[in-house]
Amino acid sequence: MPDQYLSHSQRIVVKLGSNIITAKNSLDLDVIESISDQISTLMDRGLEVILVSSGAQAAGLRKMGMKDRPTEMPKRQAIAAVGQIGLMKAYENSFEQKGKKVGQILLTAEDLNNRKRYLNARNTLNTLIEWKVVPIINENDTVMMEEIKLGDNDNLAAMITLLMDADFLFILTDIEGLYDKDPRQFPEAGLISRVTSFSKEVEDYAGHIPGTLGTGGMLSKIKAAKKVTSAGIPMIVAKGNIKNALLRIFEGESLGTYFVPKTKKLASRKCWIAHTLAPKGSLVIDDGAVRAVRENGKSLLPIGVVKVEGEFEQGAPVAFKTANNEIIGIGLVNYRSSDVDLIKGLKTFQIEACLGSKHYDEIIHRNNMVLKDLF
Repeated sequence: MPDQYLSHSQRIVVKLGSNIITAKNSLDLDVIESISDQISTLMDRGLEVILVSSGAQAAGLRKMGMKDRPTEMPKRQAIAAVGQIGLMKAYENSFEQKGKKVGQILLTAEDLNNRKRYLNARNTLNTLIEWKVVPIINENDTVMMEEIKLGDNDNLAAMITLLMDADFLFILTDIEGLYDKDPRQFPEAGLISRVTSFSKEVEDYAGHIPGTLGTGGMLSKIKAAKKVTSAGIPMIVAKGNIKNALLRIFEGESLGTYFVPKTKKLASRKCWIAHTLAPKGSLVIDDGAVRAVRENGKSLLPIGVVKVEGEFEQGAPVAFKTANNEIIGIGLVNYRSSDVDLIKGLKTFQIEACLGSKHYDEIIHRNNMVLKDLF
């Protein structure tokens, strides 16, 4: 049961999807007011709350008098720019009634992939929390391009949960949780109240339950759960537009689907490597290297590298895999791709003769790698 985690929670992340704070392509101010009221109540009880909210495009559509979202990217970004102001105004008005201030944070994947910017974002958020300001986070749609896109706000919420070392993630959506079928099509669909592992069956269930207004369906929530539970953080997916859903969960009522966290946590830095960074290339390694890193906890040495795929610089995140294309893990490389290509298959004492200098024995040090089995 999540009770033990709820009772010990000091910092939580709440994610609201477009599908619960919008109605007919406009903001549902009643739902926003209800959520703001619940968050304010939790804050008055001593909890720190970070809010991740969609809804900018829906608000923009209403302001511009448009019925449907445009398909062209510049127009969608412009709609988001117009709508983000209305979304924040709605939150500001609602929280102000409870004596709370809000602060807006807009992020892209670049902000979280760069370690310095990642830590800077954390410092800013911690300052807002110290000031008792509610941070309201959204993806920066107005400058979003495919290469800096976070994907969806479920993914963003998971990253923020890891970034801020939160104790619990709540994803509030328009259905009660994870079902074995889409409840909007099958009345006999059964709610899965507890998930302890991410089997293919669970992913199949989620894959058949798409989203509505938002970019993420239930499958994106499963992916978010994988991220946070690997760090020992529990997650609940529940229906957010029912009365006092958050407060009822904290009072012990069983709502939604509870994703049980792993007891063995990934360290903060390894969570960042595993769940935030996108690999810039890959290394094919031999069977001996696979055993060394997977079974013996060793670093990846040049002698175990068979092939270099892609171009990358020193310090870049790179996947390493078997000859059969099975991903073993991801790590930060000590050498750029052209140098790895030169020293692959060599013993460590041969690196200096090959490159003219040697700064590291390892291609990827074990402290900078995460095995796929752990995330």
